[in-house]
Amino acid sequence: MVGMEEASGKVDEPVWVRTLVAWHVVFWTLLGVIASASLISPDFSARQRIVYLSLLGLLGLGYQFIAKPAMVSRHELPSHLYRLLMICCVAGAVAIYPQSTFIMFIVSPQIWLLSDRILDAVIFSLLLITAVGTAQLWQAGLTMDAFWNILPWMLISLVVSLLLGIWIDKVINQSEQRAELIHELQATRDELAAAHHTAGVMAERERMAREIHDTLAQGMTSIVMLAQTGAVELARGTAEPVAARLAAIEDTARENLAEARALVAAFTPVALSGATLTEVLRRQAERFAAETGVDVQVSLDLPDDEVAALPQGQQVVLLRAAQESLANVRKHAGATRVLITLGMSADGVAIEISDDGSGFEPLAAAAGFGLAAMRGRVEESGGTVQVDTAPGRGTRVQVLIPATNREAS
Repeated sequence: MVGMEEASGKVDEPVWVRTLVAWHVVFWTLLGVIASASLISPDFSARQRIVYLSLLGLLGLGYQFIAKPAMVSRHELPSHLYRLLMICCVAGAVAIYPQSTFIMFIVSPQIWLLSDRILDAVIFSLLLITAVGTAQLWQAGLTMDAFWNILPWMLISLVVSLLLGIWIDKVINQSEQRAELIHELQATRDELAAAHHTAGVMAERERMAREIHDTLAQGMTSIVMLAQTGAVELARGTAEPVAARLAAIEDTARENLAEARALVAAFTPVALSGATLTEVLRRQAERFAAETGVDVQVSLDLPDDEVAALPQGQQVVLLRAAQESLANVRKHAGATRVLITLGMSADGVAIEISDDGSGFEPLAAAAGFGLAAMRGRVEESGGTVQVDTAPGRGTRVQVLIPATNREAS
């Protein structure tokens, strides 16, 4: 996290802040070379050398304490003060020692680095060239011949300074735009990551809700109904059926406990961990028949070995579809007969659960969680769910998982 924050901080910095080290090295190196040259040059008197070195020192102090902070803060007043100080120092140095025009190579770019507007940079460049040219003219004796000799140099210096400055300005602007784009991309990436995380959390919650509904909630429903039936039979004084109900309640509670532990450890149904889908469907049918008195038949249109070869994910989807359909029959249908058919077609693996119960309005199913959860689970596997029903004529639920999904699994 620290590395990412540091990298982000560097992206947010202006481009010149990340390249100032090079500018500092160049400035101090050339300033040191010029100062050293003045110490060994025979063209200076003792007084001139002191004044000259004082001007170079003042330029260095201004750069260190005014220009460097201004390059980062981009405040106009310090920038203007330094550039005026720099022009005076350079012009004074040239007036004492004409070869000091070499300083122009290090101070001209600084004018542009300290400018937010091209107009400001152009004005200060003109002031610098004019001041240096005037100093050279003063050193040459203020004659017209000297003026005409200096003028071409001043014009060439001005053109070069403007071209170099405009190029620096374009590089800085492009770098700022690039930094801004990178910042926006990082912000967008963070937003997308947060959105994906939120979507993942919601999807996981929905999956957990389906698992709980298809296992624990249905098991609890069975326990409640068995307990209610047992209470009625106990009120009638028939103890033997009550014992059977209690045994069924115990079995259902144990299975629910195992399913709860399986939800904590993994999401594969406990029933499928030690048996084939065919065996589990038959066991579910037998238990449902024993609990409700409804005749439940299981029909297989494909061999047991092919059922066992189905991918685990497809077996879970098919089993959950059968469990949800049986739960709906228990709660709503009032049926006397249920048929579960598992088979293979050219389009994939299919399971069909049909009953002769009361049926319902197809549009009313959209309000229930059970069928919606079933449809969501099947569609995640690339399959489809069809519900054929009407009041008074039973219900048929068909679930189809494409063969392509089977191969991919």
